[in-house]
Amino acid sequence: MPTITVADHAGACYGVQRALELVQKVAQQATGPVHTLGPLIHNPQVVEGLASQGVTVVDDVPTQAGSTLVLRTHGVVPQVEQAARDFGLDVVDATCPYVKRVHHAAERLQELGYQVLVVGEAGHPEVEAILGHAPGAQAVAGVEQLDGLELGRRVGVVVQTTQAKTTLDAVISELTSRVSEVCVVNTICEATSERQQAARKLAAASDVMVVIGGRNSANTTRLAKICLSSCAKTHHIETCDELSASWFEGASSIGVTAGASTPTAQIDELVSRIESLCASSS
Repeated sequence: MPTITVADHAGACYGVQRALELVQKVAQQATGPVHTLGPLIHNPQVVEGLASQGVTVVDDVPTQAGSTLVLRTHGVVPQVEQAARDFGLDVVDATCPYVKRVHHAAERLQELGYQVLVVGEAGHPEVEAILGHAPGAQAVAGVEQLDGLELGRRVGVVVQTTQAKTTLDAVISELTSRVSEVCVVNTICEATSERQQAARKLAAASDVMVVIGGRNSANTTRLAKICLSSCAKTHHIETCDELSASWFEGASSIGVTAGASTPTAQIDELVSRIESLCASSS
């Protein structure tokens, strides 16, 4: 029977736990419809569970009086929040506090006259919300995207909370060779860094690595890539039903990690299912 080890830092982060607790409380107390503006977190199973409790996902601000609108962990642009309040909705802000820190940093850099760049993935809801707090700011996913920008003399940089520090470092290094002044506010969430470091360490010591979390989760996808760089037999799954006994044949050590939107219960289930598969095939 192989050993199964869960990474020292894995699973739901503070921002996710906080958001889930807020929504659970709202679902129990609200007298009218409860909606989240977009999926609360990037975990389809959790979102389905909330739907069973009457918490539905909407793409636009609802106009029904008496409704409660929960702002997702990734945040929203200021105009969207204001529109919800103008419609008289009960707005519950579940934006991760660490994401709000990025909003404030981007706003401050712009106030100080810097051209603001957001190191992150354009189109990702967190990045779009950050850009909304600093109109005119631009997102760059990496060094290669700097060539398409007209850079000014003074550039301020903030970072999507789930980005890898290596990406940030590469962008900063390139910027310092191109502009007169670079002001960097490293807004990478500490929990993200801890998860990435723990995943890399465990993957290097494992024959097989399993990463559980939504495929639409940027931080989970990044964890899977990190693990794959150290362990060729890395598998990114969204649910335990995707597991295959063949993955663990001949393995003596199996590592497990999870994205920041993955509750502990899902990790526990994963470990249990791997144990069952290995026991039945031994």
